[in-house]
Amino acid sequence: MHDPAAILPRHADDAPVLMGILNVTPDSFSDGGRYVDIDAAVAHGLAMAREGAGIIDVGGESTRPGAARIGADEQCRRVVDVLGSLRKSLDAEGFRGVAVSIDTTLAPVAAAALDAGASIVNDVSAGRGDDAMLPLVAQREASVVLMHMLGEPGTMQDAPVYDDVVGEVLAFLQERASAAEQAGIAPDRIAIDPGIGFGKTLDHNLTLLAALDRFVATGYAVLLGTSRKRLIAQLDTASGVTPGLVSEDRVGGTVATTVLGYTAGVRGFRVHDVAANRQALAVVSAIRVSDPKH
Repeated sequence: MHDPAAILPRHADDAPVLMGILNVTPDSFSDGGRYVDIDAAVAHGLAMAREGAGIIDVGGESTRPGAARIGADEQCRRVVDVLGSLRKSLDAEGFRGVAVSIDTTLAPVAAAALDAGASIVNDVSAGRGDDAMLPLVAQREASVVLMHMLGEPGTMQDAPVYDDVVGEVLAFLQERASAAEQAGIAPDRIAIDPGIGFGKTLDHNLTLLAALDRFVATGYAVLLGTSRKRLIAQLDTASGVTPGLVSEDRVGGTVATTVLGYTAGVRGFRVHDVAANRQALAVVSAIRVSDPKH
């Protein structure tokens, strides 16, 4: 049994954990189509584990802005064999401590993934997409990531409006975490994610990033997902730099947000580029430990 509670850090003294992104989709914004083959997907998952990922997050449905929804049967077809093969390969190569998560909003997909070896459900709907999701996670004694999203992927970026983005996102996540606890999920198996880029403008995203300590202060584990997102290219443009046309050119900006999150107390980071983010975290962590005021 891979205990997910051990890899969802909650406290400032906990070691950070990187969640490596493994999309087995044809249309994800950064790596769509690269890992639809089982062997390629498993090889990439193993590579991220070798680079220092503590979790491999497998997803069969793109949640990029404007994406169409994918049904449970098709998601299962995409992810279950990959996830099972990955779990076996991780164990065989000595990575038994590396957990596998399933990125889905549908309970049937989560159930099949948990049967195949996943121990975490990463739900961008925070349990609202399927009423059976939170009871399932509780019954299986799995962990859950609850993310804030305004609307749904197809329309979330049309015209997002908030009166108080931090207060509203924080209240939403606290309510969903409470719902998870009421369903029977232990607090140390719940993580919250402010949902950078999910129904937010650039200003909303920056305001949330500046207030990450408020999410940490809830006592729940916090997962930050900014990897290669559009806000990084937007900031390049605003600074007068011509941004790269492909998302791989956004690694530097991703790393900057990872370090920012770490200094605010965040200890979970969902990323495409594990090695670069691991290196940055190793440096900032060493500096923090050497600080006599710490």
